[in-house]
Amino acid sequence: QVQLVESGGGLVQAGGSLGLTCAPSVRTSRLNPKGWYRQVPGKERQLVALILGDTVTEYAEAVKGRFTMSVDNAKNTMYLQMDNLKPEDKAGYYCYAVQIATPKNFEYWGQGIQVTVSS
Repeated sequence: QVQLVESGGGLVQAGGSLGLTCAPSVRTSRLNPKGWYRQVPGKERQLVALILGDTVTEYAEAVKGRFTMSVDNAKNTMYLQMDNLKPEDKAGYYCYAVQIATPKNFEYWGQGIQVTVSS
């Protein structure tokens, strides 16, 4: 069974950087990295960055200019480079991927990884 495994979270001072990685636990065919979301306890999960179609990346307004999502489709791996982090970026971060299948595509979520930013 495939799982999305996240790494790279932790504690950083405001203005610092972190890089998150999300990769499947086993090689999986037709698994397409799609995006990153984050969630604060008591609030709904929110979009951070999303691949639209094959090439277009959409970012939440709050992270534009600071976060960069990239993918390595050969490895089914996605990355989130977070620069100039702010205390309000503190959240659990979740990667999201879709496996193309019939009759219905299958969705995968990472386990969540904590990012904490100190002021």
